[in-house]
Amino acid sequence: MKILHVVCSPRGEASESYRLSRKIVARLMGREPAATVMDRVIGGNALSHIDANYALGQHSATPGITQDGAVARSDELIRELEDSDAVVIGTPMHNLGVPSALKAWIDHVVRARRTFDTGPGGKVGLLRDRPVFIAVASGGSFSGEYARQPDFLTPYLTVILAQIGLKDLHFFSVQGTGLGPEILEKSRMHADEALQAYFLPRG
Repeated sequence: MKILHVVCSPRGEASESYRLSRKIVARLMGREPAATVMDRVIGGNALSHIDANYALGQHSATPGITQDGAVARSDELIRELEDSDAVVIGTPMHNLGVPSALKAWIDHVVRARRTFDTGPGGKVGLLRDRPVFIAVASGGSFSGEYARQPDFLTPYLTVILAQIGLKDLHFFSVQGTGLGPEILEKSRMHADEALQAYFLPRG
């Protein structure tokens, strides 16, 4: 089993989303001890956005104008996705939605004629489906008793990942990281309980 672990927070290993995503990776490796993990760190300006060369390639029937710049990086990121058997994404929620680092990654891997095509019925994903686990950390709360804000991250990721063929999505969250230690600890506990319930021993 090959696990692709996408780390989106600019705070890296100090972030709540990283801690939660590492717990998911550990659970998967508990099921598959021989699994390998590919860490793709994209937070903190580690991943550049698409460039003009990439944009020109998107509007051409011939994939890619030249194989350099963002086109080459896009190919690399798509290969990592294609090679994986499971994907774990650790991401903060920024301004009610996905952070710019995750949006940059999405722009690289959601690519016409490479990961999706367009037919009479609309866009069709070209990737094999596989489990995608999304660990979300948010300063406020978007569900439960403390919910005070909308959630545009979950519906967006559900739609955009389905566009390339990834529909087996599982969301876990630590909410209220900015609402004080008591609420944060309760949210961590709820996340651990959700992981425990999902990863109950088989059989």
